[in-house]
Amino acid sequence: MDVFYYVVFGVLGLVVAALELSKNNKDRINTSSAFNSFKNNYLVVYSLMMAGDWLQGPYVYYLYSTYGFSKGEIGQLFIAGFGSSMLFGTIVGSLADKQGRKRACVTYCITYILSCITKHSPQYKVLMVGRVLGGIATSLLFSSFESWLVAEHNKRSFEQQWLSVTFSKAVFFGNGLVAIIAGLFGNLLVHSFSLGPVAPFDAAACFLAIGMAVILSSWTENYGDPSDNKDLITQFRGAAVAIASDEKIALLGAIQSLFEGSMYTFVFLWTPALSPNDEEIPHGFIFATFMLASMLGSSLASRLLARSSPKVESYMQIVFLISAASLLLPILMASFIAPSKVKGGGISFSGCFQLLGFCIFEACVGLFWPSIMKMRSQYIPEEARSTIMNFFRIPLNIFVCVVLYNVNAFPITVMFGMCSIFLFVASLLQRRLMMIVDKPKTNDWTPLNERNTEEDPLNI
Repeated sequence: MDVFYYVVFGVLGLVVAALELSKNNKDRINTSSAFNSFKNNYLVVYSLMMAGDWLQGPYVYYLYSTYGFSKGEIGQLFIAGFGSSMLFGTIVGSLADKQGRKRACVTYCITYILSCITKHSPQYKVLMVGRVLGGIATSLLFSSFESWLVAEHNKRSFEQQWLSVTFSKAVFFGNGLVAIIAGLFGNLLVHSFSLGPVAPFDAAACFLAIGMAVILSSWTENYGDPSDNKDLITQFRGAAVAIASDEKIALLGAIQSLFEGSMYTFVFLWTPALSPNDEEIPHGFIFATFMLASMLGSSLASRLLARSSPKVESYMQIVFLISAASLLLPILMASFIAPSKVKGGGISFSGCFQLLGFCIFEACVGLFWPSIMKMRSQYIPEEARSTIMNFFRIPLNIFVCVVLYNVNAFPITVMFGMCSIFLFVASLLQRRLMMIVDKPKTNDWTPLNERNTEEDPLNI
């Protein structure tokens, strides 16, 4: 493997270590022992849940290909997963507000374990069922756990600023360190122990089962709006009214969809961008490098969120602009450097520059997650939190399905250009959000369940 990969990985590792070790009192938030115990419990559960997710990711396509399915058939399976997340996942995830967030987290574990079990079958219909279950689980993962955390944090009367500590640590460990370890562990199971491509899914099911046991034994239940007089349609209508009546929530949803849509598109594009002529690249090592860059971003986010200035609404404008610029690199490389016609070999000169740009983008991803979590905790009303968060994922899933369906219809540079434009628009919307937040408050958000029924269609 080229020395270049080791150099990039080593430099990123040194920067992350320096950032963590050089933190002073200004970069840390003083918390209580009770909060630290609560935070550590959540981090253990979240890390186990993410381990169950990360173990599967690198081997889904590989497993389907070993079963003999074509690219078209595999694409349909992936579309089914995102479509399921959009349709069924939105319904199941929204029930968390009414039926309980802890119960929804347990449902995530059970649903994802069942999805893992289906991977043992080479039957297309069984695998399709597994993708549907996986789509539902994804919606629960990215809504129910955060909703439970915010509600439980407030119920225990911890300071609001302490939430940012949990968010940044969750991203640092769950989306960074755990992802790297899961990638290495999966590689060990498949290649070193020769257990086959289904082994990571079995390991994922074990981690999910352990996490579920911790949830059942140590978490308490909390709800959004547990009232019996609201059916699911009324709950959806209430979430829609909340989004339409509060520009901050609507902007937050649009920003999230634009960034995550670009992020998921990048997942499909980075491999052909770095190896356009079938160059031999170490996919697993590059993935680990990306996760290390994400850890760098989350480490920066923990410093920024610990300070009163700059505000999260302010610095995220710059993050979106930098991420937009980083995804322009493939277009610039294609414009100024003649593409090589030699097949195979190692990564090209332009590929090296693009890899560095992609690491910058992943650092922006690491900054994005704790920051968007912080803003969601501030602006989304508690009683409809899970429902609204799942509403945010509807345009995201539509976008990803369209991209997957048309991924071969456009040149890769057009796809990167589209993502860059989306990220630039996200920066503009973030600026608008900052302007609204900085305005003098004339009237605050009134809890949905306290509004007068005659004035508000939410209470029917």
